[in-house]
Amino acid sequence: MLYAIADLHFGTGINKTMDIFGEKWFNHTQKIIDNWQSIVGENDTVLIPGDISWANNLQEAESDFEIIRGLNGRKIMLMGNHDFWWQSMNKVSTAYPDIEFLQNNFRIYGDYAICGTRGWICPNTSKFTENDMKIYKREQIRLRLSLDSAVRAGYGGKIIGTMHFPPIGEGFEKTGFTDIFEEYGVKKVLYGHIHGEENFKNIIEGSINGIEYELVSADYLDFMPKKISVSD
Repeated sequence: MLYAIADLHFGTGINKTMDIFGEKWFNHTQKIIDNWQSIVGENDTVLIPGDISWANNLQEAESDFEIIRGLNGRKIMLMGNHDFWWQSMNKVSTAYPDIEFLQNNFRIYGDYAICGTRGWICPNTSKFTENDMKIYKREQIRLRLSLDSAVRAGYGGKIIGTMHFPPIGEGFEKTGFTDIFEEYGVKKVLYGHIHGEENFKNIIEGSINGIEYELVSADYLDFMPKKISVSD
């Protein structure tokens, strides 16, 4: 089975909690552990699209990764905007060879390729700056690198996309990310980053131009990994 849950926001190594974000987040680390172990089996795969640890470096992240490595299943991770511990692909892959990291590459789940990038806020988002445009364009390049690697390996038409940021900005307009996903015939896109009941009112889910979009941020899922359907 394939599951997904973004925004773990573990902070055991620096004693940081998410309590300031409301009662729902109280003891959220233990909630995730308990829920994960209750549903995910050893042969299952869990996709974690970013904001995994509040740590600032790999040393601070050690206790968070000790928890994650002890959880059931295979783990595939994508960088989020708060993952400052992710210093480079080489460093994180060397530190945790039993975890798979997704950046400019792809991972295999059954007959599917899992492709993606962190993403960024989109031009139709308020307070978008010139510097944001540079990151936005760079993330599109990284998304294409990931997708191209899967297509070269023969996975064209059998691709699950993932990002940390929503691929569609404010106002539900098309973006460079949605254009790329449609160009490559992606079947499904999973994303996180969005938190809070007030923000869940305007989320993007369901089928848009042939792609199924799903929000998998931890509090939206009530801290329970979501089973992802990959049937044609």
